[in-house]
Amino acid sequence: MPRVTVIGAGFAALTAVRKLRAADAGLDIDLIAPQPAFNYYPGTIWIPTGLREPGDLVVPLDNFFRRMNVNYHRASARGLRDGGRIVETDDGDVANDGLIIACGGRFIRKLPGIEHSYLPCGGVEVIAEIRDRLAEMPGGTLAFGFAGNPKEPAAMRGGPVFEFLFGIDSWLRRAGRRERFKLVFFTPAEKPGQRLGPKAVEGLMREMAKRDIETHLGHKLKGFEADKVITEGGEFAADLILFMPGMTGNQWFDNTDLPRSPGGMIQADAHCQVDGWDKVYVAGDSGSFPGPEWMPKQAHMADLQAAAAVANLMDAFQGRPASHTFKAELLCIVDTRSSGMLVARTAKRNIVLPSFVGFHWAKRLFEWNYLRQYR
Repeated sequence: MPRVTVIGAGFAALTAVRKLRAADAGLDIDLIAPQPAFNYYPGTIWIPTGLREPGDLVVPLDNFFRRMNVNYHRASARGLRDGGRIVETDDGDVANDGLIIACGGRFIRKLPGIEHSYLPCGGVEVIAEIRDRLAEMPGGTLAFGFAGNPKEPAAMRGGPVFEFLFGIDSWLRRAGRRERFKLVFFTPAEKPGQRLGPKAVEGLMREMAKRDIETHLGHKLKGFEADKVITEGGEFAADLILFMPGMTGNQWFDNTDLPRSPGGMIQADAHCQVDGWDKVYVAGDSGSFPGPEWMPKQAHMADLQAAAAVANLMDAFQGRPASHTFKAELLCIVDTRSSGMLVARTAKRNIVLPSFVGFHWAKRLFEWNYLRQYR
């Protein structure tokens, strides 16, 4: 019976486990991750304003692992040997007949003074700190921004920043505190949100203008200080800074011969197979995939890539050539805490539906439904 190792415990990794088990009830599955828990990052946008507590979004995976008959290794990957057949970890080696790398990416935190900013995808503890800071602030300037990896255009995650921005604005207004705060949105891009499509950019900018949110756009970032954001186009004061930098590959990739994209991700083909590596696949933020320039780094794409990777691996065990690909598809609801704008993009169409209260509740319902499969 083949033995498959999955590295990671996020969207792509857990989808891979479900698809593997559905494909073969007797398959041996090993999963390597530092913690046996799933962090549902899309819901963290609601922690600063009290709609979620950190514990609501961290799901222990012990029951899921038992149901799926997974051998869990509490460890961190450190390298690979024998063409991927051995995963080196900080707690020993794990052998496999097939490997799926789904351990996410790493944020590029190299800007001077970046320690003065909060990373919105830095974990529930970081978001709880933002919540606590906001609660104690009598007023001031709140800065929200994101940047990308110039060598890897797809390695950008700006969507959550819009949601933190609009959600906190809505919360301050409901609490009668908005007039005490200035909100500033910043990014090196002249037209933020371009990956969502031209109509979405227009909608986002209109929403910011309607909410009296200032913008600082089109200027390369130089760094941060405790009370300011510094760009090549000038600087501005900020009492609290939320900043999402671009992404690159995990540091342990450097200890391997894995092929890398210019931006540091693992280079994969359209079948999610690592270029030149037998029965080694990648899914989610760890990989660089062929596709349109707007193809997102988001949970939905990670799930689609994981499904393709598993289907091709199972075919490889049977001696069949890879034939499964994934659809390049962007699908999201830009939430404002009480409503949301729906954005969908494929190769053929780009749909943008204006803010509607039902989309907010749809996002909450999706969260409940998605998480229950792991609880």
